[in-house]
Amino acid sequence: MSGETQPGNGSRQRIDKWLFFTRMVKSRSLAQSHVQAGHVSINGERCVQPSQMVKAGDRVELTLERRDVILVVRLPGDRRGPYEEARLLYEDLSPPPDEAKRLTPYEQAIRAAGSGRPTKKERRAIDKLLSDED
Repeated sequence: MSGETQPGNGSRQRIDKWLFFTRMVKSRSLAQSHVQAGHVSINGERCVQPSQMVKAGDRVELTLERRDVILVVRLPGDRRGPYEEARLLYEDLSPPPDEAKRLTPYEQAIRAAGSGRPTKKERRAIDKLLSDED
């Protein structure tokens, strides 16, 4: 065994492992990337080391693509189990989602009909309409 402690009552666990076990991220390497990018705060302080340890009672704030999550650590994890098992590792204090949801890049790229610059098809229709009036 390396320098990491085994999960148990009152023990500590690496933040990247804990995020992976709680199913907040899909892989441990993604968890490490989130931490290194500064998207994770522990007890109000920004965390940039994936090896930083968390213990029961710590408050973890995580910025994900579509939402911000505030969690309180209840237990360290043993494994990445099903959602019901992962749900026991934390208490969710996140505010309810905003009415104005964040748009995905795809949703941002699609424009409402009639807004913005005309498409080539619309330009041809406009030109045809204007040429008929002359």
